Amino acid sequence: MLLDAFIADKKKLVEQRLKQLASSSSIPETLGKAIMYSIDAGGKRLRPVLLLAVMETFGCKSEKGLDTACAIEALHTYSLIHDDLPSMDNDDYRRGKLTNHKVFGEAFAILAGDALLTMSFSFIMDDSSLTSDEKVKVAALLSKSAGPLGMVAGQAEDMEAEGAELTADQLQSIHEKKTGQLLQCSVLAGGILSGASDQELKHLKAYAHAIGIAFQIKDDILDVTGDEATIGKPVGSDEANNKTTYPKLFGLEGAKKELTRYIGLAKKELSEIGHDTRVLEQLADYIIARNH
Repeated sequence: MLLDAFIADKKKLVEQRLKQLASSSSIPETLGKAIMYSIDAGGKRLRPVLLLAVMETFGCKSEKGLDTACAIEALHTYSLIHDDLPSMDNDDYRRGKLTNHKVFGEAFAILAGDALLTMSFSFIMDDSSLTSDEKVKVAALLSKSAGPLGMVAGQAEDMEAEGAELTADQLQSIHEKKTGQLLQCSVLAGGILSGASDQELKHLKAYAHAIGIAFQIKDDILDVTGDEATIGKPVGSDEANNKTTYPKLFGLEGAKKELTRYIGLAKKELSEIGHDTRVLEQLADYIIARNH
């Protein structure tokens, strides 16, 4: 299957299931609308697609990982709602739509994020297709990846770094946590649910680390060269917020070379896995080619 068709197929599955899992007539009306507003905003769905791609790479039916994929996407959506708040990045647009707090107000945006964060774990724990051991492993992985040693740590360090002159190592450390941890969680969860060996998980983790850094480098490049209508949010926000970025440290061409280098490292790790990894390789290339 061509990559575009693979992504479209998995996105459709994830979006349908995510809406089912996140909607309930018992949720207060305004809160429910705020939750569904951000779920319906769309997006690349790269994290759940990666999880499902890993499972199929290891010969496992991806349906088994669908609710876990939705859990990771729900948690990612919460992080975007909170990132956009005036007290953090103060963004008015996300994916071409007004941000959650611009529509529902700060209080309901915070609550919608809180709801998505907490319900993500119930998606995993209520999944009857998983064993108790699998539930514990993927829920623990998601908690560590998203918490104060993972994504939240990266968000905190990113805020503290505004206006500071960072080294390349410091910048990488932030993005390994803020962006890389949840991508890594997606890849490793797919490996866990498909019975990958410890050695295979090691290579998957290194692959995910490399594409996580590459993803952020590409984001930094798009903030300089991207088109606002295509990206769905204003460009140049990193410079406006006085943030250190890869183009700022390496220059635009240097950042592009770093992007290519990390994609090469990711593919090298895949070559050590004794399975057909073509879809995972194509997903690495997709990170370079994307325009939003």
